Amino acid sequence: MKRKKLWFWLMTVTSVIYILWRLFFTLPLHAGIVSLIAGIALFSAEFISMLEAVIHYICMSKDHAPEFPVIEEADYPHVDVLIATHSEDADLLFKTLNGCKHMEYPDPAKVHIYLCDDNDRPEMAKLAQDMGVGYFGLSDNKLAKAGNLNHALSKTDSPLVVTFDADMIPRSNFLLETVPYFSLPEMILDHGEWRKRTEDEIDPDYKIGFIQTPQSFYNPDLFQFNFYAENNIPNEQDYFFKEVNLGRNSSNSAIYAGSNTVISRQALEDVGGIRTKTITEDFATGIDIQAEGYTCFAIDKVLASGLAPDDFPNLLKQRQRWGRGCVQTIRSLKFLFGELPLLSKLSYLSCLLYWWTFLRRIVYILSPILFTVFGVLVVKTDIWGIVLIWLPSYLIYNHSLRLLSGKVRDQKWSNIVDTILCPYMIIPILAETLGIRMRTFSVTSKTKSVSRSAKIIYAIPHMILLAASLVGIYFSVKFMLLYKSILGLVVLFWLCMNSYFLIMAIFFLLGRINYRHSERFRVEIPIMFSVGTREVNAATCDLSEHGLSFITDFPEFLYGTVAFELQDRQWRARVPGEIVHVARVGDRWRYSVKLADLSLEEKQNYDQIVFDRVPTLATEIKTNAAKDLQVFFKRKTASAVLSQRKLPRIVLDASLQTESGKPIHVSNYNYQYMLLTGEVPDSEFDLRMGSITLHLKKTPEALGGKEKLFEIENWEHVSASSELHEALVALISTKQIAE
Repeated sequence: MKRKKLWFWLMTVTSVIYILWRLFFTLPLHAGIVSLIAGIALFSAEFISMLEAVIHYICMSKDHAPEFPVIEEADYPHVDVLIATHSEDADLLFKTLNGCKHMEYPDPAKVHIYLCDDNDRPEMAKLAQDMGVGYFGLSDNKLAKAGNLNHALSKTDSPLVVTFDADMIPRSNFLLETVPYFSLPEMILDHGEWRKRTEDEIDPDYKIGFIQTPQSFYNPDLFQFNFYAENNIPNEQDYFFKEVNLGRNSSNSAIYAGSNTVISRQALEDVGGIRTKTITEDFATGIDIQAEGYTCFAIDKVLASGLAPDDFPNLLKQRQRWGRGCVQTIRSLKFLFGELPLLSKLSYLSCLLYWWTFLRRIVYILSPILFTVFGVLVVKTDIWGIVLIWLPSYLIYNHSLRLLSGKVRDQKWSNIVDTILCPYMIIPILAETLGIRMRTFSVTSKTKSVSRSAKIIYAIPHMILLAASLVGIYFSVKFMLLYKSILGLVVLFWLCMNSYFLIMAIFFLLGRINYRHSERFRVEIPIMFSVGTREVNAATCDLSEHGLSFITDFPEFLYGTVAFELQDRQWRARVPGEIVHVARVGDRWRYSVKLADLSLEEKQNYDQIVFDRVPTLATEIKTNAAKDLQVFFKRKTASAVLSQRKLPRIVLDASLQTESGKPIHVSNYNYQYMLLTGEVPDSEFDLRMGSITLHLKKTPEALGGKEKLFEIENWEHVSASSELHEALVALISTKQIAE
C-alpha cells in the first residue's frame, strides 16, 4: 500500500507540473483559430483524464471492505426476493427462479420469492405457480422497471429486499454471504469474537442501506468473444464491479446496479421507493439512499451470474442508456444540492467524467492526424519539454494506473474498448448533457443470438480514422527523414498506438458467429452411468444447460438414450442423454452428450448443478499486443472440423481368430464396424473376441484396397456385455505393453 501511495503522489506531482506546463507554455495561441481550438481540446482531454485519475485514487481506496459479521441463525430476518421481468421468455426466468429457490437460509420459510411481471403475461403466472413462488402481474405500467418494483414493494413487507434482473441466477450461498452485513450496526468484533453491541455502543446514525455484489456473466461478453479471448481477458464489467465499485466504499458511493443487491426496506421507504422518471432508476436510487445517511457497501464476491449482451447493437443500446442515465442523474439539482457528502459527490463526479472518455478518445486519435496530415499545430513545444516534462509524466502516470487497476484491466485494453465504442457514444452523451433527454426505458435483450455478433458497417468510422492515421505515419516518417527531428518520434509513436487500437476495433467489428445455444462451464464433477451390468464412474469436462461432456479411461459402449447421474456437493441429478460425439484425447476418451427433454424435477436439479458456480471464464488479464493479434488471426482463419463420430474408434492392431481358427488382423474397431487387413473371407464370417462371437459382414465400402470394412451384425446385442469389455481390456493392455 505504501508503494501505491508513493506512486500516486509521484503521479500527482508530475501531472500537475505537466498540466501547468501545457496550459502556460504549449497552447498554440498565435497559430490560428483551428490550431487554438484543437490545442484547447487536447489540453482539456488531458486535464480531465488527470482529474479522473486523482479522484479515482482519493475516493476509491480499496481498504474499506466491510467486515463480515457472524450472527445467530435466529437473527436472520425475513427477505423478499423480487425478480423483475418485462419481455423475457419463460426458459430464461426458469433458471433465475430455480437459483432463487435453491438459496440456502437458516429458516427457508423467511425467504419469499416473487416474479414481478410488468406485462401480466399468463405464461409468467403459470411459471410462478409451477415453481411455487409468488407472482405480481402489472398491466399498463408507465414507469418501467421502477414502477414494476415499486408495485411489488407495496405488496410485501420483509425488512430486507433482494432485487434480481430476469437473467441473473443467484448461487445457493447468496443470502448467507450478504444478509449478515445488515447486522453490522448491532454487532462488534471483540477480541476475535463477534458479539452484540450494548445500548451505549450502538451508533444511531450507522445504518446499512444496501449490499451490492458483482454483476457477473456466465457467457463471454462481446470483447472476450469477438477477440477469441475468453481465457485471456476478464469480462469488461469485472473491472468496475471488482475494483472500482469496491473502492467506492471508502467514500460511501458504491453504486446500486439494480440486480444482485440486498436493500434495506426502511432505506427504500425513507427515499420514497425506487426513483421513477429516470432511465437508470437503480443508479439514482442508490444516490438517494446514501444521501439519506445510509452506509452502503460493494463486495467483490461473485454470488450471481447472468447474460452479457451478445451482439453489438444491444451492447450499444445498453451503454448509451447507462451513460445517459448517469449524466441525467448527476446534472440534476437533486444531486448538486442534495445531502451527499463532498467526497461522495466527487466520487460520482468521476462517473460523469468516465462517460466523457469517449470524446477524449476521439480527441487523442484526431490530434496527431491534424498535425501530420493537415499541418494544424496542436502542441507548441521543443525537445526539452518532451524529455523533461512529458516523458516522466507519461511513464509515471501509466505505471500508477497499472497499479490502481490491479490484475483485471490494463491501459491498453481500456483504450481498445474505448476506441470501439467512442464513435457511437459521443452524440448520446452530448445530447443528454445539453438536456436532450432519453425518456423511454430500453430493456437490454436477453435473447440468445446465433447471428453474427457485429457487422463491418459499424467499423466505417474506425476505417476512416485508421486510413488517416496511416497517412499521418507516412508524413511523420517523411518529416523525420527530411529534418532529422527527434520530436517526430513522439508523434510517430502516438500514431502507431492509435493505429493499433483502431485495427483491434475493426477486428472486433468483423464479428463472430456464435453457434452455441447454451454456455459451457468447465468443471470436473463425478458422473456415473451403466454399461450393461457394469456401473462406470467418470468425471465431467464441462456442463451446459442442454448438454455435457465427460472423460473416461476406457472407450465405453454408449448407445441410444443413457441415464447419467451427477453429484456436485449437496446437489444430485439423474438425467437422460444421447452421445453425439466421441473423441480420443491422449490415452483417454471424451464423450459429448446432448440431453433429452427433462421433467420439471430433473431440470431443477440439473440446472442447479450447472449454474450454482462462479463462471469459468478468465478472471485476470493475460495479453500483449503481439499475442492478441496472433490469437485473433489463428482462431479467425481456423476451419471448423465437423465430426459425427458417436462410437469410439479403438485402434487394436491385433490378430483375432475366426470360428474355424483362421487368424484375422484387426486394424481398428468401433463396436459397430471393424477395419480388417490382409486375407479375409469374401462375404461374412464369425470372429472370436474373448468368449464373445462377433458376426461380421462385408460392407460395400470394403471392396478393393488393402483394408476391408466389415459391419458387426450382432453389435447391438453384444457390445454392452461384460465379456466383451473384458476381452477389449485384455487386447488394449497387450497393445500398450507392446508399445
